[in-house]
Amino acid sequence: MRESSIQVCPVPTEQQPVNEYESLKESWLFRWATLEKGDFWRKIAWIWAIGWLMASPIAAASFPPQKYLLLFALSSNLGAGLILGLILLQLYLGWRYVSDRLSKETIFYEESGWYDGQTWPKPPEMLTRDRLIVSYQVAPILQRLVRTAGILALLMMGDSMVWLCL
Repeated sequence: MRESSIQVCPVPTEQQPVNEYESLKESWLFRWATLEKGDFWRKIAWIWAIGWLMASPIAAASFPPQKYLLLFALSSNLGAGLILGLILLQLYLGWRYVSDRLSKETIFYEESGWYDGQTWPKPPEMLTRDRLIVSYQVAPILQRLVRTAGILALLMMGDSMVWLCL
């Protein structure tokens, strides 16, 4: 019986790219990017609302809502957008890291600490499997995050343009 090269992988289990992908997919924050469209947008709306609640006291200190309601709303929106943008950046960077690890022909890993890194070339069947995961699972997630960030950027530019017109 032929022994599969996947079974003799010297890379520690938690550092294997496919296991990093699985743990990212199950983690609390990064799982959001894998949700159905409606659930994903609901999470985004909640983050924006929480960001708005965090940014509005700062905006109210600068622009009292009784006097400058529009400026207060615009600055609160921009603050909430900044917070949401940071969350989207974190999601993107995490998924991008896993995508890069899955796509590479070699796996960089640490045997016992930061000072003794090694590389191991992936066998063809592992490389094929990992690249299929990137193509069909991770790439759509990255596209969704880029589109969401683009929509957020357009909304923030719209707020900024209104601000400049005042």
